[in-house]
Amino acid sequence: MAMNLDNKMVVGISSRALFDLEMENRIFEEKGLQAYLDYQVQHEKDILKPGTAFPLIKALHKLNEGGEPLVEIIIMSKNSADSSLRIFNSIEYYGLDISRAALVGGNKISPYLTAFHTDLFLSANEQDVQEAIDAGIAAGLIWSNNDLNIEPNADIDQIRIAFDGDAVIFSDESEKIYKSEGLAAFSEHEKENAKKPLPEGPFAKLLTTISKVQKHFPEDRMPIRTALVTARNAPAHERVIRTLMAWGVRIDEAFFLGGVQKCDVLQAFGAHIFFDDQAVHMEAASRLVPAARVPYKTEQDQNTAK
Repeated sequence: MAMNLDNKMVVGISSRALFDLEMENRIFEEKGLQAYLDYQVQHEKDILKPGTAFPLIKALHKLNEGGEPLVEIIIMSKNSADSSLRIFNSIEYYGLDISRAALVGGNKISPYLTAFHTDLFLSANEQDVQEAIDAGIAAGLIWSNNDLNIEPNADIDQIRIAFDGDAVIFSDESEKIYKSEGLAAFSEHEKENAKKPLPEGPFAKLLTTISKVQKHFPEDRMPIRTALVTARNAPAHERVIRTLMAWGVRIDEAFFLGGVQKCDVLQAFGAHIFFDDQAVHMEAASRLVPAARVPYKTEQDQNTAK
């Protein structure tokens, strides 16, 4: 009988997000596709170093321990089958529970995200991430930082995922007011609409899926923990709290920072991944924790949806 992915949290990840393939990517950019393919084949037995998203993927394995698997991790790559042996050799070396892959040989990945019922897609390729967001899939552009000390054998007791609010969990409706009219107008708008739930953003469905996964576990043995880390503060906090209540969604920790630097809070939380829409936050956060930028939907796509 065919495997049903409907009741699992499906995470699609590119090989360059999972492993450190920056040098190989430079070969591709500077010398072309054939040079890249030749290099990968020649070095298929060389084990790759962990990439930025490695800790998250390893941590997600905790959800599959001691019962029915709740998460499915799928390699989604523009590699062809013959250039992917090094990827699978590295997966086996690190003991990662990944057995499925979509290797599209240079074609677009976005059509296959829906086919695999993908809840989250992580990639180091900006075009692939943008196309995923435009297709309505929660997606993050991995922010590579070689200064992160990723220990592949570290024991991870609990997955920790942190999210920004506006333009990530929620839509960018309120953020647009802030950008166009300023902080005072934004605060007044949120105060006036405090009891009106915010529209869903690209990661709303993922947060709901995580909340459903959490219900499989007792509080004292919860393998996954979430945090909202937002620049909002009072009085704009009330609408956020009421929105999450209206959605019936669980957030374990919430930080309303009012402009205070996010990176120190993220380090204290111990995030295995942080999702934010603004590059300015990525620069600081990525030096301390794995981070991924969530792009805005393209204007053309937004206008089509209206």
